[in-house]
Amino acid sequence: MARPSVMVTRRWPAAVEARLAENYDAVLNTGDKPLSPAEFRQALKTYDAVLPTVTDRLNAEALDVPATRTRILANYGVGYSHICEQTARSLGLTVTNTPDVLSECTADLAMTLLLMAARRAGEGERELRAGGWTGWRPTHLVGTKVSGKTLGIIGYGRIGQEMARRAHHGFGMTIIVQNRSRVDPSILAHCNATQVDSVEELLPQCDFVSLHCPGGDGNRHLINAARLDLMKPGAFLINTARGEVVDERALIQALMFETIGGAALDVFDGEPRINPDLMQCDNVVMLPHLGSATREAREAMGFRVLDNLGDFFEGRDPRDRVI
Repeated sequence: MARPSVMVTRRWPAAVEARLAENYDAVLNTGDKPLSPAEFRQALKTYDAVLPTVTDRLNAEALDVPATRTRILANYGVGYSHICEQTARSLGLTVTNTPDVLSECTADLAMTLLLMAARRAGEGERELRAGGWTGWRPTHLVGTKVSGKTLGIIGYGRIGQEMARRAHHGFGMTIIVQNRSRVDPSILAHCNATQVDSVEELLPQCDFVSLHCPGGDGNRHLINAARLDLMKPGAFLINTARGEVVDERALIQALMFETIGGAALDVFDGEPRINPDLMQCDNVVMLPHLGSATREAREAMGFRVLDNLGDFFEGRDPRDRVI
């Protein structure tokens, strides 16, 4: 019996690509360039499975085919707001994601960003590399203490809970949570966290606010000008969720006029394009979407895709089916 054919849209860790080649007729995107909508449409007509990443744009245009050979989109990543759910359902496509395996590494990165923003690490490194450091002095790059402060977490899923664990048990931070559904009290108790009903209730109480909510239209510009105005003047916003969750124009205004203490971003609206005005803000730390960028996490994500493919082609409902 012929092996299923799969199209991998970007380069994956070598160990995962090798396993794919063992188990499937796998076509790899060796050029590692994003596919165009036309290339996606052709792939849907050609392969039994397409394996996209969170940066691929599988919108209605890319999925606009009358009939597909593809039966499953096995996504490499947790978020799937880049896939047009309505069109995928109309085509009868199964969609899976890769939860769990990147939670710890993404929370590590979010904590890194929080610390960098609070202690002005980005500014310090830029100054040192430019040869501008003149030596220690009492007033040089004075930042904000992290230990014992209050952290607000918007979205208390796996990654949000891991972030809380690091902040509370590692830095003695008080945890306040806003989530779209009620969090089990036993889960809140792990970090002595308090859940509030709204973003508006959370923001004024927090020294740091970390976003771990889903992306997509429902949360687009969840953090807007009105909500930024509710933050403490010295508070910091950390985003490792999705770029569209933050209204970047409003954030730039808050940073330029210093109505908040600063921000730390791993994701951007319309990435890899970066708003040039963000580049002018010294009080923002920016990283190029590195949340899950460890060898352990990226390999585990790939092998989780393989688990979902195995389930699907062996007639089982994939463990991580989201559509």
